[in-house]
Amino acid sequence: MSWFVARGFRRWAAVTSVIVILLALLAGFLAAAIPPLVQQGTHLVDTVPQYVRQINDSSSVLGQLNERFQAQQNVEQFLKGSSSGVVSGVLSVGGALVGTFADVIIVLVLTGYFLADLPRIRAAIYRLVPYDRRPRAILLGDEILAKVGGYVLGNVVISVVIATATFIWLVAFGVPYPLLLAILVGLFDLIPVIGSAVAGVLVALAALTVSAPVCLATVGFFVAYKFFEDYLLSPKVFGRVLKLPALVTIVALLLGGALLGIIGALVALPIAAALLLLTQQLLLPRLDRHQAALAGTGNKA
Repeated sequence: MSWFVARGFRRWAAVTSVIVILLALLAGFLAAAIPPLVQQGTHLVDTVPQYVRQINDSSSVLGQLNERFQAQQNVEQFLKGSSSGVVSGVLSVGGALVGTFADVIIVLVLTGYFLADLPRIRAAIYRLVPYDRRPRAILLGDEILAKVGGYVLGNVVISVVIATATFIWLVAFGVPYPLLLAILVGLFDLIPVIGSAVAGVLVALAALTVSAPVCLATVGFFVAYKFFEDYLLSPKVFGRVLKLPALVTIVALLLGGALLGIIGALVALPIAAALLLLTQQLLLPRLDRHQAALAGTGNKA
């Protein structure tokens, strides 16, 4: 939006342009994704008898796993015990999807209004600060907003990395629709905590159409990448864009997720960056002045 404003667009026109572009990209992605997903789902249903034969064949990998873990019996018992709740479960999922769609529309509308009125909102908030402290408040407030933007940029960079790694993996093992699945993984990875896990399940189901070993290897790939992202990549990227130490990044993500779940993990790093900035700019200088004043008083005494 800032790019549009810098090129002569009015703010409302810039906001509208960004929202229209995002909706167009989403519509194009869905239009490209739905037919392959339907085709792949149909192919999976058609190959179910083959998997059933492999499960009953003790010489195959699936048959050996079934004999060792009794997977087929456990699934049959689960289906028998939960058959009465299938209808209610379907209705619950449908209601959740409708609710999620409504929430997304509300968030888009509120985001548009918020971005359009952001200068006036900032000015109104800064006017609440005493006049003699207002320049410092404006400097710190704008720096905090810049860190929030850096957090969003870092999130996008991490999503691009996992999308690229997923594309290479799927191409190497011959999984169908690698580009589509890679984009899907990148979009889901923007959701903290559970996004990459849900994307991993979807990609593993697609890999199951190739073979069971490829599916298991894909699950292992996503588990390994999750550890790499959480403990190596995220601290490195966010440490650079937010100027946060790696230890602070990991602890903030863990605390935010433990206290507030997805929302906590989403806001943990911007809050940690803002608190670190306020500590460096306000708390530490005040402590230094206080200690200097005490030292001066001691020397006079």
